[in-house]
Amino acid sequence: MFIVFIIGTAGSGKSLLTAAFCEWLKMSKQNVTIVNMDPGALMLPYLPDVDVRNYVDVGRLMEEYGLGPNGALIMAADLIADELGEISKEVEELKSDIVLVDTAGQMELFAFRASGPYIASELTSEPKAIVYLFDAVFSFNPLNYVSNLFLSAAVYNRFLLPQVHLLSKCDLLSKEDINKLVDWSANSKALENAIEQRLEGTRRLLSRNMMRAIYQLGLRFLLVPVSAKTNEGMINFNMALERILAGGEKYTY
Repeated sequence: MFIVFIIGTAGSGKSLLTAAFCEWLKMSKQNVTIVNMDPGALMLPYLPDVDVRNYVDVGRLMEEYGLGPNGALIMAADLIADELGEISKEVEELKSDIVLVDTAGQMELFAFRASGPYIASELTSEPKAIVYLFDAVFSFNPLNYVSNLFLSAAVYNRFLLPQVHLLSKCDLLSKEDINKLVDWSANSKALENAIEQRLEGTRRLLSRNMMRAIYQLGLRFLLVPVSAKTNEGMINFNMALERILAGGEKYTY
């Protein structure tokens, strides 16, 4: 069994990607489990096999503690850790080849609360990886791309787990623009040139220095373009996961 946490900023397409990748894996005869780790989700594009909402009720927390939606979500994110034993038991009993964990819509609830790394560490003892989503449309501006790069580095620093980096919603950009973004991820000079050409003043200075700091740490975030709508890139995404989780072998034993 392998555990994959899907993380990204709000609106980057985490849930849709989870649903699409699950169906793609099932077509490849893989046994897949989906865990919904978002206690505030109202509607999901898939039917979760394990649902954190069965353990933590955001509406009840709002009513019982007089909290607003954000306060209740923060409290719920921390309360999930108390239920982790039962959640792990549910996951293990399903005996899947791969477990896709769809994290909270607001990334900080999982990535930047103390409970997040604890959940990632303690949700079974199986090998784990993180998938970080770069929203293709948002990331096409070099300023936004570097901001996402910095967030991705911060997530790696929080969890210290192998990461796969996806350029999500790539069907919304032209092939030429997608190739440009992939080039930025593979070639620091290409990204620096884009920063110099398209940004000015403080934004240019900060973006350039943030990019250089990340590269000086030895971090590289090669993007794999994917689309939950067309299934483009799913083969490459799957191969990237297999390399880090199973040494290039299939998930199925």
